[in-house]
Amino acid sequence: MVKYTDGMLKEDALKGKSILITGGGTGLGKSMGKYFLQLGANLIISSRKKEVLERTAEELRSETGGEVLPVVCDVRNFDQVSSVISSAEDAFGALNVVINNAAGNFISPTERLSNRAFDAIVDIVLKGTYNTTLAAGKSWIGKKQKGVFLNIVTTYAWTGSGYVVPSACAKAGVLALTRSLAVEWAEYGIRSNAIAPGPFPTEGAWSRLMPKEIADDLDPAKRIPLGRVGEHQELANLAAFLISDFSSYINGEVVTIDGGEWLKGAGQFSGFDVIPDHMWDLLEMARGKKK
Repeated sequence: MVKYTDGMLKEDALKGKSILITGGGTGLGKSMGKYFLQLGANLIISSRKKEVLERTAEELRSETGGEVLPVVCDVRNFDQVSSVISSAEDAFGALNVVINNAAGNFISPTERLSNRAFDAIVDIVLKGTYNTTLAAGKSWIGKKQKGVFLNIVTTYAWTGSGYVVPSACAKAGVLALTRSLAVEWAEYGIRSNAIAPGPFPTEGAWSRLMPKEIADDLDPAKRIPLGRVGEHQELANLAAFLISDFSSYINGEVVTIDGGEWLKGAGQFSGFDVIPDHMWDLLEMARGKKK
């Protein structure tokens, strides 16, 4: 019996494709990368943390037998991004797919944030995405090579959301980039799509964004009509389909995978108005310093 935690595509569905995942060393990026390798792809993972990348690369090689190239990169720096593109092309002959997954977030009343906190999120999410997209796009167009972009956004990219305003601003920009280039670059054989995930718990980001003291009171599953959070394989299945040749007529689309959450109450963090000031203080202490 097929389960939603099973892989969806047939073996070798991504064979011969080389795929870059920014923020690929942990969380959803790592889960997507593992499935892409199982489907025959070559994988390039990037982030700012060398030790994390190398540990993840070794783990994925061991689990899948696939080829993984870890490359340290700060997506806020265009030259570093261009270097990643070149490294991927040198290693695998070509880069075929880019997953813009690198992200950051603060959950906070906006008036508690400094301008530097805004910069930290917008620079990673929006600037990092357009840097990577521009570098890869220039390379593909110059080589007359087809390619696929898949951008990880969020449902509040089109609704907005309280308490995550820098992220909402940045993700809205990424969504606009996705739709704009789907039209402009289609003539070059370049497709651009996006996924808007709901809650998919990850060990690192989830604990920072949703500490236990708050999660106990604001259980995300309670907001979801299906009554549960997402499984990483479900997101990996959708991502694999959207970058595969099976979706070659899908362009400029954003696919929501959230169990109906945003339809029930737009802006998954807007309900944080119930959090008292002393708990916001605890959140800031958990981050290490006040932003």
